[in-house]
Amino acid sequence: MNYYSDENDWQWLFRNGIDWDKIIPLYYKSFPTEDGFNSKEEVISFFEEILQNTGEWTGNAVAQRAAQLDKEGAGTVVDGRTIPGEALSALYKEAIELDAIGLPFPAELGGLGAPSTITLMLLAQLSRACLASSTQMAFFTSIGEMIHRFCDEETAQRLVPMIARGEISGSMCLTEPGCGSDLGMIKTSATPTEDGKYLLNGSKIFITNGGGGLGFVLARIKGDKEGLAGISMFLCEQNIPEKEGLNYSIAKNEEKMGMHGSFTTEVVYENSVATLVGETGKGFKYMLHLMNEARIAVGMQALGTIEGSIGYAISYASEREQFGKPLTELPLMKRNLEDFTTERDALRALLVDTISHYDIFQRLDLKKQKSGDLSKEEEELLKESSLWTRKRTPLVKYYACEQATLLSQRAIQVLGGYGFMEEYPVERYHRDSFGPLLYEGTSQIQALMALKDIMKYAMKDPKRFFSNVLFKHPSKELLNGSSTQEKAFSSIHYKFKKNMVKLLVKCLRPDIGELFNPKSWASDENISELMEHAETLCQALSYMETARVLCEHANKDESRKDLFFRYQKLILPRLEAIYTDWSIR
Repeated sequence: MNYYSDENDWQWLFRNGIDWDKIIPLYYKSFPTEDGFNSKEEVISFFEEILQNTGEWTGNAVAQRAAQLDKEGAGTVVDGRTIPGEALSALYKEAIELDAIGLPFPAELGGLGAPSTITLMLLAQLSRACLASSTQMAFFTSIGEMIHRFCDEETAQRLVPMIARGEISGSMCLTEPGCGSDLGMIKTSATPTEDGKYLLNGSKIFITNGGGGLGFVLARIKGDKEGLAGISMFLCEQNIPEKEGLNYSIAKNEEKMGMHGSFTTEVVYENSVATLVGETGKGFKYMLHLMNEARIAVGMQALGTIEGSIGYAISYASEREQFGKPLTELPLMKRNLEDFTTERDALRALLVDTISHYDIFQRLDLKKQKSGDLSKEEEELLKESSLWTRKRTPLVKYYACEQATLLSQRAIQVLGGYGFMEEYPVERYHRDSFGPLLYEGTSQIQALMALKDIMKYAMKDPKRFFSNVLFKHPSKELLNGSSTQEKAFSSIHYKFKKNMVKLLVKCLRPDIGELFNPKSWASDENISELMEHAETLCQALSYMETARVLCEHANKDESRKDLFFRYQKLILPRLEAIYTDWSIR
């Protein structure tokens, strides 16, 4: 099985769902390039060849090893270090041979300089084969990119090539005992030393890949203010020349419900030597960059879980006969499988569109940070891509992860009793699916982030907010020759916005005469009432954004209309249930 070459939908999205016209000039200024590419088409063909190669690797070697890795586990902790087991070591070895680790790193740092889009697509392929494998691999590329973005040149030149060669990897060390989502409560301390370094003391828990060799650590410099404003970020390496023994130690590897093939560790710092990253008090800001990328990446992981579980369920149902027919021909099963594939394909389209926006944003944001020099056109493009990335990030994390757990459960039910047996992979997909639900912010945190964005937009300019609803009735679309899918989307979207405004007015209760005054919307008590609806609002927003993307794809290609209308049929009753909930609660 090749997870790219055997998937027509992925091939269509690669060629039509990614904005290559905007992305490629951000990586290749002119042709021919130093790498020998003579045109945009040659570059795209090269990227597609990468995905074909990784699709072959993940669809065979990684997938075939998944059960072994799950049973064997990631490895052991010995004398404060993590030691990868046989299965995880084999994964690393193959990734190094394929140059998969260095995909997004610049050539001068030992990488291939490929767009983030390619790395994120690879993450989905890995997750389809084995979620634990994708998680371990992600902490090579994400940490390398953080070092390149936020550390000084000497540190990047020293460490990123080592990561590209697979010699070290890293972790993001945030969570502490008693401190989960509220990072302002962090207790890990940082004490400055005479040579400009810092000594860290404290512990972090639930740290993925904590023993990889280095970590970005959030800590508070002694004497700095409480809360998020007093949090700084530090780079801490496990082995340093100036210290005998380990600079920090791994206390244990957690025993988890799923994702057995991924290290989840407790990290202990005892006068651990570390280097300040960037400016003091900016740790939370720097962390948000990684968190935003990670949340989109987790959405890709969840998509891979859906692809793996639903793909296996359909294959099983096609071969299994009951009542003289394949399961796929029994009416209820046929409807269910059609709904599952519709949701899978729709989510895939939403995520591909999102990573296209994200790629543009991160590339221009990096250029601005490194050089401070963007053209007027680039500034506009950065602003646009930043808005889409911010808007989509909590939605794709929420929607994909919730559906991964639900659809992997339904895949088990397709197999019946066999689905409950370890011999079949669907039980592993389901166990593993709970990890993405929780890390990088739970679904509820994502829902609150989405609500915060809506509130920020509404309170910034209430008059404009209301105008966008009241004066964009779908009847206009019926008069201007729009396509059938555009008319359908306009109607769905208008009804959503109308119901959302009712909800906001109902909960926030601004005075009618003060409707366009932002201050009249700002009662803490009323905002708390609105927060009760954060999840259903996030669900509805996710459906709207997915339908928007499917409509755009249908406008590009008639063959995509069927997916748009199948998805419309899927979400309409869900939206009606949400609107009913808003009206009675």
